[in-house]
Amino acid sequence: MTDNTTRLDHIVLWVRDPVAAARFYEETVGLEPLRVAEFTEGKASFPSVRLSQETIFDLAPLSLAERMTMVPGAADSAGHPVNHVCLSLEEGDFDALRTRLEERSVPVSEYSYGSFGARGEAVRSFYFRDPDGNVFEARHYA
Repeated sequence: MTDNTTRLDHIVLWVRDPVAAARFYEETVGLEPLRVAEFTEGKASFPSVRLSQETIFDLAPLSLAERMTMVPGAADSAGHPVNHVCLSLEEGDFDALRTRLEERSVPVSEYSYGSFGARGEAVRSFYFRDPDGNVFEARHYA
């Protein structure tokens, strides 16, 4: 990729069980797992899932917290998920995600309408949690 404009590269999520988290994101959210075998073989510190061609979620085990020394207090972030991460989907994928969540008894919020985001006002959105308590918003635009 030669386009060097600023964009989101990755988000690190703290998880209790990275393999189970990767399975949730693959089977329920529909994201491609990365480096799961390498993680289970001890060749990678954590697995990831691909959100888009340019963006991944790293699924960091809480045991890595003690090694977070890049800035003072970084280890304190373990177990403190971000407020929420918003996934923008095509309408069909949005509906399919909600169906998969409901089929797996993952609690979802009521729909919201017209909430503002990076691309203006969304037609519909809803919230759900992953097995580690991270909150996600799913939305679609017109």
